Parts: sequence; C-alpha cells; structure tokens
Amino acid sequence: MDVEINLKKIILFIGNYGSGKTEVAVNFAINQAKQGKTVRLVDLDIVNPYFRSRECRDTLESQGIKVILPGDGYLNADLPIIAPEVRGSIEREDGITILDVGGDKVGATVLGSLAASISRSGFDMLLVHNARRPFTDTVEGSVTIAREIEAAARLKLSGVIGNTHLMDNTSTEILYEGCEKTRQVSKALDLPFLFISAEQRLLDGLDMNRIGVPVLPLTRLLLPPWRRKEKLGPANFLLG
Repeated sequence: MDVEINLKKIILFIGNYGSGKTEVAVNFAINQAKQGKTVRLVDLDIVNPYFRSRECRDTLESQGIKVILPGDGYLNADLPIIAPEVRGSIEREDGITILDVGGDKVGATVLGSLAASISRSGFDMLLVHNARRPFTDTVEGSVTIAREIEAAARLKLSGVIGNTHLMDNTSTEILYEGCEKTRQVSKALDLPFLFISAEQRLLDGLDMNRIGVPVLPLTRLLLPPWRRKEKLGPANFLLG
C-alpha cells in the first residue's frame, strides 16, 4: 500500500558520520519525484569527500530533481561554501527542498548561517540513525550525538529515521534489531519514528508487523566505481 509521509517543504537529513544519511536523502528525493513532486536537493556535506549526493548528480537530474551544489571550483572542497541558490531554494514556495547535511556536529555547523531562513520557511530536521555504527550503537550515545547536532545546527530535530545496515551483509534480522534500537532512540528523544530504509533485495522477506513503520525502498547509488549500479526502485513507501 502506498503511504504518504507528511513533512514540511524544507527537509534536512542529518546524522552521525557513517549513518548513511546521504543514501537515504538521495533515495527519498527520487521517491518524492516519482510521486510527481517538484524536488530540489541541496548538497551541504562539507565533511565526507567521497559519498556525497553530488556523486550521483546525473541520476538525480534524470529523475527531474534539481541538484544544487557549490560552485564548480569547489565541488571537491571541504569548505563551507554556500551557493546563492541555497537560500533561494529554501525560500521558494513550490515543491520541496531536501538538504543533505554533513555528518556529526562538524557538518551541522554549516547550517548556522541558514538557521533563520530555514526556521521562517518551516522545516523538518530528521536524524538518520544507524545502530551498527560507533557512538550510535547505544541509546545514550545516539542521544548525545543528536543533541550535539542540534546545538551546532541551531535547529531542533523533528523526527528519527532508521537506517541500520551492514552493506551487503545486511539481513532482515539486522533490520529488525536496528528498528527496535531506533524506536528506543526516538522515545528517548521524544520524537516520532517516521520510517526505515531497506534495500530492494530485503523487501519481500520483511515482516511489516515487526517493523511497524513505513519502509523506504532503497537502491544503493553511492557505490565504489567497481560496484554495479542497480535499477532504481519503486516510487512509494511500503506498509503491510
């Protein structure tokens, strides 16, 4: 069954380094575009030099998604370059703007100069949680990371997303375990648990009663160059 996830027009994906937030942001953007929405994706990742949303720019633009990047001379720079288009996209009334923000509190600092504009426009800042990563493998560590991100960004989180995985070694049991841990984190933060992501190959074997939240079908687009690209997945969320 198709599921509508009701979010504000500015959506920020943020999380600990290695949480997989960029993969989630990219797949979410494609998901929304397939539903006929006008989508803009802003790459604000100044931390990770490899797995940035800009690396799959062609794929995103082929889906009708407007990708907003630093100037051409700064595409591979770890500098807080804020393109003039960023503020413009935040203030636009049509469609949605997705911000892919760098990991940890370091990456979140880039939001400081944009916090006032984002707040005025209305936003959802979503914590992408991976229970199989250092520092977020416990509820206490996850809460600490979340509070540090909020302080650096000068913005408050509004929801939690589960993205627990071990790449090719991810199993349905790992998803169930991660889902339960993310649920505990959401309760500790007093924030809604919005959805999880799951690779296409795992979808048929999922017990949706054990998941309890919508699932974003995920295709890994940010792969090393020797990895085969897979086809894009379904347009909509799944709920049993």
